Amino acid sequence: MSARQIELRRAARALGRHGLVHAYGHCSLRLDAERFLVCAARPMGLIAPGEAGTVVHVHGPLPDGVLGEVRVHQQVYRRRPDVGAVVRSMPPRLMALGTARRVPSPRHGFGAYFGDGIALWDDPQLVRSDAAAARLAEQLGAGKALVMRGNGAVVAAGSIQHAVVLTWYLEDAARVELEVLAAGLQDASVILSAAECAQRATTAGLIFERMWEHLTAGDPEDVHA
Repeated sequence: MSARQIELRRAARALGRHGLVHAYGHCSLRLDAERFLVCAARPMGLIAPGEAGTVVHVHGPLPDGVLGEVRVHQQVYRRRPDVGAVVRSMPPRLMALGTARRVPSPRHGFGAYFGDGIALWDDPQLVRSDAAAARLAEQLGAGKALVMRGNGAVVAAGSIQHAVVLTWYLEDAARVELEVLAAGLQDASVILSAAECAQRATTAGLIFERMWEHLTAGDPEDVHA
């Protein structure tokens, strides 16, 4: 368990260090079919070495001290046995784009990882009921990412490393989308085809590993330090 705690803390601090969360946001990783570990309920960039996350059951009430929106993680894990980690983030460019009920299109390499589509949750309210969390998880479906209008994003992936990297990719896709729109190039800017996305969204060449190394560089619990 100690190794998983460290992994989760490093992920949380990476998200904070790179501006993908601030005072708000949380991440989790699956322990087994019935349990997951969620980071401490405080600003993620401030989570200290040794500060433990909380074990949450996929089915059942949230433990005391766990943030209300962690029920979103529960509902995703219930529906998606392929999901090993969930990140609830507040990326600033994606937040701006979401206010217009828009999600990034796959216009560049990082956007290609969402070529199967990004869901839109058209509600700016906090998700603090099981019913709302269940609807959100259904909206996410089998996808990797969901944009919450004016309220950040949810990313689901096979591992915490992939979830963190995909969150960074999602924000970069929003950056490109906004810059294309600002330049008035939306008609000229090419959106990648499904075939182009499938070819570009590779995991070969240590793609995720290198970005994880970049995002976690300098972490106080760096296992390679």
